[in-house]
Amino acid sequence: MKVTVFGIGYVGLVQAAILASVGHDVVCVDVDEEKVANLQKGIIPIYEPGLTPIVEQTYKDGLLNFTTDAKAGVEHGEVQFIAVGTPPDEDGSADLKYVLAVAKTIATYMTSPKIVVDKSTVPVGTADKVSAQIADVLASRTVELEFDVVSNPEFLKEGAAVSDCSKPDRIVIGTENEASKAVMRELYAPFNRNHERMIFMDVRSAELTKYAANCMLATKISFMNEIANLAERLGADIESVRQGIGSDSRIGYQFIYAGCGYGGSCFPKDVQALVKTANAVDYKPSLLEAVESINYSQKQKLFGHLNTHFAQNLAGKRIALWGLSFKPKTDDMREAPARELMEGLWQAGATVQAYDPKAMEECQRIYGERDDLILCGTKEQALKSADALVVCTEWPQFKAPDLAMLKSSLTHPVVVDGRNLYEPSMMKEKGFSYYAIGRGDSVKVVG
Repeated sequence: MKVTVFGIGYVGLVQAAILASVGHDVVCVDVDEEKVANLQKGIIPIYEPGLTPIVEQTYKDGLLNFTTDAKAGVEHGEVQFIAVGTPPDEDGSADLKYVLAVAKTIATYMTSPKIVVDKSTVPVGTADKVSAQIADVLASRTVELEFDVVSNPEFLKEGAAVSDCSKPDRIVIGTENEASKAVMRELYAPFNRNHERMIFMDVRSAELTKYAANCMLATKISFMNEIANLAERLGADIESVRQGIGSDSRIGYQFIYAGCGYGGSCFPKDVQALVKTANAVDYKPSLLEAVESINYSQKQKLFGHLNTHFAQNLAGKRIALWGLSFKPKTDDMREAPARELMEGLWQAGATVQAYDPKAMEECQRIYGERDDLILCGTKEQALKSADALVVCTEWPQFKAPDLAMLKSSLTHPVVVDGRNLYEPSMMKEKGFSYYAIGRGDSVKVVG
């Protein structure tokens, strides 16, 4: 099938590459000339395990192409994916200007029937707005062409996006048009052979499904962080609690790790966007507001532990950070807890020495050159003459450190473990002041 994907960001590039890998003829359109030129040279704009060889091979085979020519893109595909960003507006609602701009572009250049697929994460009712935009432009052109707007939300986990896209748990399709259903079945047939993965529903339900999924996962994280805060005050260990409740098949072990808060491109903005959607229909989403509030507070804990340990005097202190990305296997620092911590430390007059296996360039891009940020080539270099270590991201490289080296490198044997990687009793035995999340009497209660 001939497919066009508008937007060569995280979702668009992964989806396009995987569709091309099974033989579909895919053209990617983006307004960023530098990004398109780099992709044509084999330079991938994001870090995602397994993505680069697929992009390189499908481009070499002529199944995946990149262009800034929107007209050529519209002419190419029977199916037109909209995979552009929906950044949070000032009030937290999703900004649809890029989605609607693509809809206008498609309507401006289409000369044959099209299926327009909303792949971006968009609020309920967006398909109606996209349909209205296309209809208005076609009317202004005095052209009558059939089209259908389908909702096909993505469920990709950063760090596992290639696997999630090529072996999806489910493929949600929002449309009540039988012809569109048939086309989408054909498009996704290579991913649907083992067992039925396609779930058809109305458009609005599909749009809500995406937000509901992310908000449910965010809720599990904030719930565990709430219980962790309680465990600190009761002398309980959240890791024991996690194992106790995770063994219940109705709960499961996924997304019940206490930590320093969730980040990334999805959970924060999607919770905020669904709160705004609820407010717009005169409903107060108390649970979602609590999820967001708990997550904000949780991101303050790392700074709180340091500030308490050093008696509210962090000026002149040098703090080592292990991990900058919001999660392992990605270089994405959007809404990362490390950013909240670094900015708090700088405000307090401290210097940060940081190391991350993949997010160093991204950190440099965000913060530029500054005297109080030292990006180090190894995790060991980040420790040199630091007054404390903070673990912000659970990269595998950080899980089994040389504790003797760690202690000798630090000016003070202080470790703030935002991901509960280490055993409190062992850290105490080795002489560390160890602060974790919800590990009973292994930490001081902050706040």
